[in-house]
Amino acid sequence: MNIFITGANRGIGYALVQKGLTDGHRIFAGVRSLDSETGKELINQMETTDKLTVLQVDVTNEESVIQAKEDIQKKTGYLDAIINNAGILLESKSDIEELDIEACKQSFDVNTLGPLRVIKHLLPMIKKGNQPSILNISSDAASLTNAYAGNYPYGMSKAALNMLGEKLDRSLKGEDIQVLSIHPGWVKTDMGGQNASLDPMEPTEGIYRLLERQTNVDKGSRFIDFNGNKMKF
Repeated sequence: MNIFITGANRGIGYALVQKGLTDGHRIFAGVRSLDSETGKELINQMETTDKLTVLQVDVTNEESVIQAKEDIQKKTGYLDAIINNAGILLESKSDIEELDIEACKQSFDVNTLGPLRVIKHLLPMIKKGNQPSILNISSDAASLTNAYAGNYPYGMSKAALNMLGEKLDRSLKGEDIQVLSIHPGWVKTDMGGQNASLDPMEPTEGIYRLLERQTNVDKGSRFIDFNGNKMKF
């Protein structure tokens, strides 16, 4: 499979790259900075396999996304999957009276509009794929019925991401394109912290089972956990 992954230089994104390569998939790894430590590590890894292509892509910049699409098209004419993993967590401990509105805007720009930009420009390549998937990495923080106090920018931007997934799923009705918003659990990453309960590889394995359609997802809501179980909206 040809798979494009954003936020590929750390956390779940990095684990998704490594799992994909181990399974023999062709991975296009989107990283915001090629100069970061893990960005350089991925570039060095390209020397050991022809299955990995590292791309500089800033999901907040539409021209950057377009360039990434053009770079992918130099290698292949189609994609079988997009995993919109890039995300940020800002102002998580701030009360509403203290919120930095610019940080809120940035959260939407990355967490919601970033996937929108990627899908906008790469959907034609997905439509040429084999049983293709668009997987948006969401969060239980996006649930309206299970909402908790605080963490405004992240929760709101991920709830909006879920709506993007629902609308896209309806728009693609009749086409064999799987659209899912996936809660990966509380994972030991820079974002989740070291007190989290899951190693990044655990949700990664579940995400690949979904991508490869080994896990069946019931009709209805596209908001699920990495094992395919329905999440509460």
